[in-house]
Amino acid sequence: MPTTKASAKTETASQARPRVAQGSGDELGAAEVARRVADGLKRFRKARNLSLDDLAAKSGVSRAALSQIEGSRTNPTLSVLWKVAVGLGVPFHELLGVSEDGGAKILRTSDTPPLKSADGRTESRLLSPGGSSPDLEIYELRFVPKAVHRSEPHGKGTMETLVVMTGALRLHVQETKYELSAGDTIFFKADVPHVYENRATHETRCFNVIRYIRE
Repeated sequence: MPTTKASAKTETASQARPRVAQGSGDELGAAEVARRVADGLKRFRKARNLSLDDLAAKSGVSRAALSQIEGSRTNPTLSVLWKVAVGLGVPFHELLGVSEDGGAKILRTSDTPPLKSADGRTESRLLSPGGSSPDLEIYELRFVPKAVHRSEPHGKGTMETLVVMTGALRLHVQETKYELSAGDTIFFKADVPHVYENRATHETRCFNVIRYIRE
């Protein structure tokens, strides 16, 4: 569906600019993520000879929002970054620009500030160092009570393994609903729309392993 000017404004304002307290750790972390994503977006887009309009058509993110992200003028949200990664055809962590060094791979907590959904109720933090596996990513997911996070389809063939560590989660994969409790694991195709819903009265915490299929 083409993006209208009105929807572009809404997307830019509500999805790409979550509010954070001025001078807070969240603000500083978001600024670092924005810088890394801007660098990664520009690098991958140029390598693929894509204009902003081309990428907008592939990702479903408006040209205006992409321009702001590439110019480090906004703090992109989790859902927007997934769309951009899918549009570019790259694993999510490559868009974040996590460095790859020789030898042992260490990912410090400060290296990957948590990414938040537009409403701030879902948080995702990368746990797998860049270069540890070209096709595999590991994330820690946190959902506050009653949080609902709708995920766009990932790249073709992408699979997820989700482990519920604490709390309880309701997972919707297309039209099928799964009820998960602490200790449960589910393996599913993530190249279709899926929704995570915290049904506990406290925070739900999960580990999420994402495997990509390279074409």
